[in-house]
Amino acid sequence: MSHEQPTPSPIPGFHAVVPAGGAGTRLWPLSRQGAPKFLHDLTGTGRTLLQGTVDRLLPLTGRDGVLVVTGARHAEAVTAQLPELGADQVVAEPSPRDSMAAIGLAAAILAERHGPEVVLGSFAADHVIADLAGFWSAVTEGAAAARAGYVVTIGITATEPSTAFGYIRAADPLGVADAPGARHVAAFTEKPDAETATAYLATGDYWWNAGMFLVQAGVLLDHLAEQLPPLAAGLRTIAAAWDDADRRDAVLAEVWPGLTKIAIDHAIAEPVAAAGGVAVVPGSFTWDDVGDFDSLATLLPAAADGGRTLGDEDLVQRIDATGAVVVPGTGRTVTVLGVPDAVVVDTADALLVTTRAHAQAVKGAVDGWRGRGRDDLL
Repeated sequence: MSHEQPTPSPIPGFHAVVPAGGAGTRLWPLSRQGAPKFLHDLTGTGRTLLQGTVDRLLPLTGRDGVLVVTGARHAEAVTAQLPELGADQVVAEPSPRDSMAAIGLAAAILAERHGPEVVLGSFAADHVIADLAGFWSAVTEGAAAARAGYVVTIGITATEPSTAFGYIRAADPLGVADAPGARHVAAFTEKPDAETATAYLATGDYWWNAGMFLVQAGVLLDHLAEQLPPLAAGLRTIAAAWDDADRRDAVLAEVWPGLTKIAIDHAIAEPVAAAGGVAVVPGSFTWDDVGDFDSLATLLPAAADGGRTLGDEDLVQRIDATGAVVVPGTGRTVTVLGVPDAVVVDTADALLVTTRAHAQAVKGAVDGWRGRGRDDLL
Protein backbone atom coordinates (compact mmCIF):
# COMPACT_ATOMS: atom_id res chain seq x y z
CA MET A 1 0.00 0.00 0.00
CA SER A 2 1.18 3.51 -0.70
CA HIS A 3 1.59 6.13 1.99
CA GLU A 4 -1.48 7.89 0.54
CA GLN A 5 -3.66 4.88 1.31
CA PRO A 6 -2.71 3.67 4.80
CA THR A 7 -3.94 0.19 5.62
CA PRO A 8 -7.07 0.38 7.80
CA SER A 9 -7.80 -1.66 10.89
CA PRO A 10 -10.16 -4.63 10.39
CA ILE A 11 -13.83 -3.89 10.99
CA PRO A 12 -14.99 -5.91 14.04
CA GLY A 13 -17.47 -8.68 13.20
CA PHE A 14 -17.22 -8.05 9.45
CA HIS A 15 -16.84 -10.69 6.74
CA ALA A 16 -16.54 -10.17 2.99
CA VAL A 17 -18.33 -12.38 0.48
CA VAL A 18 -16.95 -12.46 -3.07
CA PRO A 19 -19.33 -13.96 -5.65
CA ALA A 20 -17.09 -15.18 -8.47
CA GLY A 21 -19.32 -16.29 -11.31
CA GLY A 22 -20.47 -15.41 -14.81
CA ALA A 23 -18.68 -15.85 -18.12
CA GLY A 24 -17.97 -12.20 -18.99
CA THR A 25 -19.28 -12.74 -22.52
CA ARG A 26 -18.66 -9.13 -23.62
CA LEU A 27 -14.94 -9.82 -23.15
CA TRP A 28 -14.99 -12.91 -25.41
CA PRO A 29 -12.79 -14.56 -26.63
CA LEU A 30 -10.51 -13.57 -23.75
CA SER A 31 -13.13 -14.45 -21.15
CA ARG A 32 -14.79 -17.87 -21.48
CA GLN A 33 -17.07 -20.02 -19.35
CA GLY A 34 -14.09 -22.16 -18.38
CA ALA A 35 -11.82 -19.17 -17.68
CA PRO A 36 -14.04 -16.16 -16.90
CA LYS A 37 -12.75 -12.61 -16.64
CA PHE A 38 -12.23 -12.62 -12.88
CA LEU A 39 -9.46 -15.21 -13.32
CA HIS A 40 -7.53 -12.92 -15.71
CA ASP A 41 -5.11 -10.05 -15.13
CA LEU A 42 -6.94 -7.55 -17.33
CA THR A 43 -5.19 -4.41 -16.16
CA GLY A 44 -1.53 -5.41 -16.37
CA THR A 45 -0.96 -5.22 -12.61
CA GLY A 46 0.26 -8.79 -12.25
CA ARG A 47 -2.85 -9.64 -10.22
CA THR A 48 -6.10 -11.07 -11.57
CA LEU A 49 -9.38 -9.25 -10.95
CA LEU A 50 -10.22 -11.85 -8.29
CA GLN A 51 -6.87 -11.41 -6.55
CA GLY A 52 -7.23 -7.64 -6.68
CA THR A 53 -10.69 -7.88 -5.10
CA VAL A 54 -9.43 -10.02 -2.22
CA ASP A 55 -6.33 -7.83 -1.81
CA ARG A 56 -8.48 -4.77 -1.04
CA LEU A 57 -10.86 -6.67 1.26
CA LEU A 58 -8.36 -8.46 3.50
CA PRO A 59 -7.33 -5.28 5.39
CA LEU A 60 -10.99 -4.84 6.41
CA THR A 61 -11.64 -8.44 7.37
CA GLY A 62 -8.38 -10.07 8.37
CA ARG A 63 -7.14 -13.26 6.74
CA ASP A 64 -10.02 -15.45 7.90
CA GLY A 65 -12.77 -12.99 6.98
CA VAL A 66 -13.19 -13.55 3.23
CA LEU A 67 -15.52 -16.12 1.70
CA VAL A 68 -15.38 -16.68 -2.09
CA VAL A 69 -18.44 -18.29 -3.69
CA THR A 70 -17.75 -19.77 -7.12
CA GLY A 71 -18.82 -22.55 -9.45
CA ALA A 72 -17.52 -26.07 -8.88
CA ARG A 73 -15.65 -25.95 -12.21
CA HIS A 74 -13.71 -22.85 -11.06
CA ALA A 75 -13.06 -23.83 -7.44
CA GLU A 76 -9.63 -25.32 -8.15
CA ALA A 77 -8.45 -22.25 -10.09
CA VAL A 78 -9.83 -19.90 -7.43
CA THR A 79 -8.09 -21.83 -4.67
CA ALA A 80 -4.81 -21.81 -6.61
CA GLN A 81 -5.00 -18.03 -7.11
CA LEU A 82 -5.76 -17.38 -3.44
CA PRO A 83 -3.31 -19.46 -1.37
CA GLU A 84 -3.78 -17.04 1.53
CA LEU A 85 -7.33 -18.34 2.06
CA GLY A 86 -8.13 -21.54 3.92
CA ALA A 87 -9.99 -24.47 2.35
CA ASP A 88 -13.22 -23.54 4.14
CA GLN A 89 -13.12 -20.03 2.63
CA VAL A 90 -13.92 -21.17 -0.91
CA VAL A 91 -17.56 -22.20 -1.33
CA ALA A 92 -18.23 -24.21 -4.50
CA GLU A 93 -21.72 -24.15 -6.01
CA PRO A 94 -22.72 -27.30 -7.94
CA SER A 95 -24.41 -25.17 -10.64
CA PRO A 96 -25.24 -21.48 -11.22
CA ARG A 97 -28.39 -20.34 -9.37
CA ASP A 98 -27.77 -16.57 -9.71
CA SER A 99 -26.61 -14.08 -7.09
CA MET A 100 -29.29 -14.57 -4.43
CA ALA A 101 -28.44 -18.24 -3.92
CA ALA A 102 -24.70 -17.50 -3.91
CA ILE A 103 -24.84 -14.62 -1.44
CA GLY A 104 -27.61 -16.25 0.60
CA LEU A 105 -25.62 -19.45 1.01
CA ALA A 106 -22.61 -17.45 2.19
CA ALA A 107 -24.83 -15.57 4.65
CA ALA A 108 -26.28 -18.81 5.98
CA ILE A 109 -22.81 -20.36 6.38
CA LEU A 110 -21.53 -17.27 8.18
CA ALA A 111 -24.59 -17.26 10.45
CA GLU A 112 -23.90 -20.91 11.34
CA ARG A 113 -20.24 -20.21 12.06
CA HIS A 114 -20.42 -16.80 13.73
CA GLY A 115 -24.05 -16.09 14.61
CA PRO A 116 -26.79 -14.08 12.84
CA GLU A 117 -25.46 -10.66 13.88
CA VAL A 118 -22.28 -10.99 11.80
CA VAL A 119 -22.12 -8.30 9.11
CA LEU A 120 -21.30 -9.43 5.61
CA GLY A 121 -20.40 -7.33 2.59
CA SER A 122 -20.84 -8.73 -0.91
CA PHE A 123 -18.38 -7.50 -3.56
CA ALA A 124 -18.15 -8.93 -7.07
CA ALA A 125 -14.87 -10.56 -8.08
CA ASP A 126 -14.49 -8.66 -11.35
CA HIS A 127 -14.48 -4.98 -10.36
CA VAL A 128 -11.53 -2.58 -10.53
CA ILE A 129 -11.15 0.04 -7.78
CA ALA A 130 -8.06 2.23 -7.60
CA ASP A 131 -8.99 4.52 -4.70
CA LEU A 132 -8.59 2.08 -1.83
CA ALA A 133 -8.94 4.69 0.89
CA GLY A 134 -12.27 5.85 -0.55
CA PHE A 135 -13.48 2.26 -0.84
CA TRP A 136 -12.46 1.36 2.71
CA SER A 137 -14.21 4.47 4.05
CA ALA A 138 -17.48 3.64 2.27
CA VAL A 139 -17.40 0.02 3.45
CA THR A 140 -16.74 1.09 7.04
CA GLU A 141 -19.71 3.45 6.93
CA GLY A 142 -21.83 0.78 5.23
CA ALA A 143 -21.03 -1.74 7.96
CA ALA A 144 -22.20 0.75 10.59
CA ALA A 145 -25.51 1.23 8.77
CA ALA A 146 -25.87 -2.55 8.43
CA ARG A 147 -25.49 -2.96 12.20
CA ALA A 148 -28.51 -0.67 12.54
CA GLY A 149 -30.57 -3.33 10.76
CA TYR A 150 -30.56 -2.07 7.19
CA VAL A 151 -29.69 -3.72 3.92
CA VAL A 152 -27.01 -1.31 2.70
CA THR A 153 -25.72 -0.69 -0.79
CA ILE A 154 -22.81 1.47 -1.89
CA GLY A 155 -23.83 3.97 -4.56
CA ILE A 156 -21.08 5.02 -6.95
CA THR A 157 -20.89 8.74 -7.69
CA ALA A 158 -21.90 9.03 -11.35
CA THR A 159 -19.32 10.82 -13.48
CA GLU A 160 -21.50 10.83 -16.62
CA PRO A 161 -25.10 10.01 -17.60
CA SER A 162 -24.24 6.40 -18.39
CA THR A 163 -26.86 4.09 -19.90
CA ALA A 164 -24.78 1.00 -19.03
CA PHE A 165 -25.65 0.92 -15.31
CA GLY A 166 -28.71 0.75 -13.12
CA TYR A 167 -29.25 3.62 -10.68
CA ILE A 168 -30.11 4.02 -7.00
CA ARG A 169 -32.47 6.84 -6.01
CA ALA A 170 -31.76 8.19 -2.52
CA ALA A 171 -34.22 9.74 -0.11
CA ASP A 172 -33.81 11.24 3.38
CA PRO A 173 -30.70 10.89 5.57
CA LEU A 174 -30.58 7.65 7.55
CA GLY A 175 -29.64 9.24 10.87
CA VAL A 176 -27.06 6.63 11.94
CA ALA A 177 -24.22 8.30 13.86
CA ASP A 178 -21.35 6.23 12.43
CA ALA A 179 -22.75 6.45 8.90
CA PRO A 180 -23.25 10.19 8.42
CA GLY A 181 -23.50 10.01 4.62
CA ALA A 182 -26.04 7.19 4.55
CA ARG A 183 -29.51 7.83 3.15
CA HIS A 184 -32.68 5.83 2.74
CA VAL A 185 -33.15 4.26 -0.68
CA ALA A 186 -36.35 5.30 -2.42
CA ALA A 187 -35.98 2.90 -5.35
CA PHE A 188 -33.68 1.02 -7.67
CA THR A 189 -34.07 1.84 -11.36
CA GLU A 190 -33.07 -0.15 -14.43
CA LYS A 191 -30.60 1.06 -17.06
CA PRO A 192 -32.10 4.32 -18.41
CA ASP A 193 -31.89 5.99 -21.81
CA ALA A 194 -29.48 8.92 -22.18
CA GLU A 195 -32.12 11.61 -21.62
CA THR A 196 -33.38 9.96 -18.45
CA ALA A 197 -29.84 9.42 -17.14
CA THR A 198 -29.06 13.11 -17.67
CA ALA A 199 -32.19 14.04 -15.73
CA TYR A 200 -31.16 11.68 -12.91
CA LEU A 201 -27.77 13.32 -12.50
CA ALA A 202 -29.27 16.79 -12.42
CA THR A 203 -31.18 15.96 -9.21
CA GLY A 204 -28.13 14.91 -7.17
CA ASP A 205 -30.15 12.03 -5.72
CA TYR A 206 -28.98 9.22 -7.97
CA TRP A 207 -25.93 6.96 -7.84
CA TRP A 208 -24.77 4.11 -10.05
CA ASN A 209 -25.71 0.68 -8.74
CA ALA A 210 -22.53 -1.40 -8.47
CA GLY A 211 -24.23 -4.36 -6.79
CA MET A 212 -22.35 -3.99 -3.50
CA PHE A 213 -24.43 -4.96 -0.45
CA LEU A 214 -23.74 -4.98 3.30
CA VAL A 215 -26.13 -6.55 5.79
CA GLN A 216 -26.27 -8.65 8.93
CA ALA A 217 -26.53 -12.31 7.97
CA GLY A 218 -29.67 -12.81 10.05
CA VAL A 219 -31.36 -9.72 8.59
CA LEU A 220 -30.70 -10.92 5.05
CA LEU A 221 -32.00 -14.42 5.78
CA ASP A 222 -35.09 -13.03 7.54
CA HIS A 223 -35.91 -10.83 4.53
CA LEU A 224 -35.39 -13.80 2.24
CA ALA A 225 -37.69 -15.95 4.39
CA GLU A 226 -40.36 -13.27 3.97
CA GLN A 227 -39.89 -12.85 0.22
CA LEU A 228 -39.00 -16.40 -0.88
CA PRO A 229 -39.54 -18.87 1.99
CA PRO A 230 -38.49 -22.06 0.12
CA LEU A 231 -35.19 -20.49 -0.99
CA ALA A 232 -34.39 -19.29 2.54
CA ALA A 233 -35.23 -22.69 4.01
CA GLY A 234 -33.15 -24.51 1.42
CA LEU A 235 -30.10 -22.33 2.02
CA ARG A 236 -30.35 -22.79 5.78
CA THR A 237 -30.58 -26.56 5.31
CA ILE A 238 -27.45 -26.60 3.16
CA ALA A 239 -25.54 -24.30 5.51
CA ALA A 240 -26.38 -26.46 8.52
CA ALA A 241 -24.60 -29.36 6.80
CA TRP A 242 -21.82 -27.36 5.12
CA ASP A 243 -19.07 -27.95 7.67
CA ASP A 244 -19.99 -31.63 8.04
CA ALA A 245 -17.92 -33.46 5.43
CA ASP A 246 -20.10 -36.57 5.71
CA ARG A 247 -23.35 -34.72 4.96
CA ARG A 248 -22.52 -31.76 2.73
CA ASP A 249 -22.51 -33.46 -0.67
CA ALA A 250 -25.71 -35.39 -0.08
CA VAL A 251 -27.60 -32.34 1.17
CA LEU A 252 -26.28 -30.21 -1.70
CA ALA A 253 -27.32 -32.82 -4.27
CA GLU A 254 -30.80 -33.00 -2.79
CA VAL A 255 -31.53 -29.32 -2.15
CA TRP A 256 -29.46 -27.15 -4.49
CA PRO A 257 -31.07 -28.05 -7.87
CA GLY A 258 -34.50 -26.97 -6.61
CA LEU A 259 -33.47 -23.52 -5.36
CA THR A 260 -35.05 -20.48 -6.99
CA LYS A 261 -32.79 -18.86 -9.57
CA ILE A 262 -33.00 -15.11 -8.96
CA ALA A 263 -30.74 -12.08 -8.55
CA ILE A 264 -30.40 -10.45 -5.12
CA ASP A 265 -31.60 -7.17 -6.64
CA HIS A 266 -35.01 -8.66 -7.45
CA ALA A 267 -35.22 -10.99 -4.47
CA ILE A 268 -34.23 -8.55 -1.72
CA ALA A 269 -33.03 -5.07 -2.75
CA GLU A 270 -36.09 -3.90 -4.66
CA PRO A 271 -38.89 -5.20 -2.41
CA VAL A 272 -37.10 -4.30 0.82
CA ALA A 273 -36.33 -0.81 -0.50
CA ALA A 274 -40.04 -0.34 -1.23
CA ALA A 275 -40.70 -1.18 2.44
CA GLY A 276 -38.06 1.29 3.68
CA GLY A 277 -35.43 -1.23 4.72
CA VAL A 278 -32.57 -0.32 2.36
CA ALA A 279 -29.93 2.40 2.79
CA VAL A 280 -27.26 3.75 0.46
CA VAL A 281 -23.78 4.97 1.38
CA PRO A 282 -22.17 7.19 -1.26
CA GLY A 283 -18.93 5.94 -2.76
CA SER A 284 -16.78 8.63 -4.36
CA PHE A 285 -14.01 6.19 -5.32
CA THR A 286 -13.23 5.27 -8.90
CA TRP A 287 -14.95 2.07 -9.97
CA ASP A 288 -15.20 0.01 -13.14
CA ASP A 289 -16.88 -3.31 -13.73
CA VAL A 290 -14.78 -3.98 -16.88
CA GLY A 291 -17.96 -4.71 -18.76
CA ASP A 292 -16.51 -4.71 -22.29
CA PHE A 293 -13.41 -3.94 -24.33
CA ASP A 294 -14.16 -0.22 -24.49
CA SER A 295 -14.28 -0.13 -20.70
CA LEU A 296 -11.10 -2.22 -20.51
CA ALA A 297 -9.31 0.22 -22.80
CA THR A 298 -9.73 3.04 -20.30
CA LEU A 299 -7.95 0.95 -17.65
CA LEU A 300 -4.87 0.21 -19.78
CA PRO A 301 -1.97 2.65 -20.20
CA ALA A 302 -1.90 4.52 -23.50
CA ALA A 303 0.92 3.58 -25.87
CA ALA A 304 2.94 6.17 -27.76
CA ASP A 305 0.62 5.78 -30.77
CA GLY A 306 -2.49 6.45 -28.67
CA GLY A 307 -3.64 2.84 -28.61
CA ARG A 308 -3.95 0.36 -25.77
CA THR A 309 -2.47 -3.11 -25.46
CA LEU A 310 -3.16 -5.92 -23.03
CA GLY A 311 0.03 -7.94 -23.35
CA ASP A 312 3.34 -7.36 -25.12
CA GLU A 313 3.38 -3.93 -26.79
CA ASP A 314 6.31 -5.06 -28.95
CA LEU A 315 3.94 -7.41 -30.80
CA VAL A 316 1.61 -4.58 -31.86
CA GLN A 317 1.82 -2.03 -34.65
CA ARG A 318 -0.81 0.66 -35.16
CA ILE A 319 -0.75 2.89 -38.21
CA ASP A 320 -3.38 5.60 -38.43
CA ALA A 321 -5.31 3.63 -35.78
CA THR A 322 -5.49 5.90 -32.76
CA GLY A 323 -7.38 4.39 -29.86
CA ALA A 324 -7.19 0.83 -31.17
CA VAL A 325 -7.20 -1.88 -28.50
CA VAL A 326 -5.13 -5.02 -29.16
CA VAL A 327 -4.81 -8.23 -27.15
CA PRO A 328 -1.98 -10.24 -28.79
CA GLY A 329 -2.74 -13.38 -26.85
CA THR A 330 -1.02 -15.90 -29.11
CA GLY A 331 2.37 -14.23 -29.41
CA ARG A 332 1.76 -13.35 -33.08
CA THR A 333 2.39 -9.81 -34.26
CA VAL A 334 -0.71 -7.72 -34.93
CA THR A 335 -0.91 -4.71 -37.26
CA VAL A 336 -3.91 -2.41 -37.25
CA LEU A 337 -3.88 -0.09 -40.25
CA GLY A 338 -6.33 2.74 -40.83
CA VAL A 339 -8.95 1.57 -38.31
CA PRO A 340 -9.15 4.01 -35.37
CA ASP A 341 -10.75 2.61 -32.20
CA ALA A 342 -10.51 -0.95 -33.52
CA VAL A 343 -10.59 -3.90 -31.13
CA VAL A 344 -8.47 -6.93 -32.05
CA VAL A 345 -8.35 -9.89 -29.67
CA ASP A 346 -6.16 -12.76 -30.83
CA THR A 347 -6.39 -16.08 -28.95
CA ALA A 348 -5.34 -19.61 -29.85
CA ASP A 349 -8.71 -20.71 -31.20
CA ALA A 350 -10.67 -17.51 -31.84
CA LEU A 351 -10.07 -14.05 -33.28
CA LEU A 352 -12.32 -11.07 -32.58
CA VAL A 353 -12.23 -7.96 -34.76
CA THR A 354 -14.65 -5.17 -33.90
CA THR A 355 -14.64 -1.53 -32.79
CA ARG A 356 -14.90 0.09 -29.39
CA ALA A 357 -18.28 1.50 -30.43
CA HIS A 358 -19.57 -2.06 -30.86
CA ALA A 359 -18.03 -3.39 -27.65
CA GLN A 360 -21.38 -3.97 -25.92
CA ALA A 361 -22.51 -6.15 -28.85
CA VAL A 362 -19.75 -8.75 -28.46
CA LYS A 363 -22.18 -10.94 -26.52
CA GLY A 364 -23.94 -11.44 -29.85
CA ALA A 365 -20.85 -13.15 -31.22
CA VAL A 366 -20.95 -15.62 -28.36
CA ASP A 367 -24.65 -16.25 -28.96
CA GLY A 368 -23.90 -16.80 -32.64
CA TRP A 369 -21.31 -19.50 -32.02
CA ARG A 370 -23.58 -21.08 -29.42
CA GLY A 371 -26.33 -21.22 -32.04
CA ARG A 372 -23.96 -23.08 -34.35
CA GLY A 373 -23.23 -25.64 -31.65
CA ARG A 374 -19.65 -24.47 -31.10
CA ASP A 375 -19.65 -24.90 -27.34
CA ASP A 376 -15.88 -25.37 -27.53
CA LEU A 377 -15.58 -21.62 -28.21
CA LEU A 378 -17.75 -20.50 -25.30
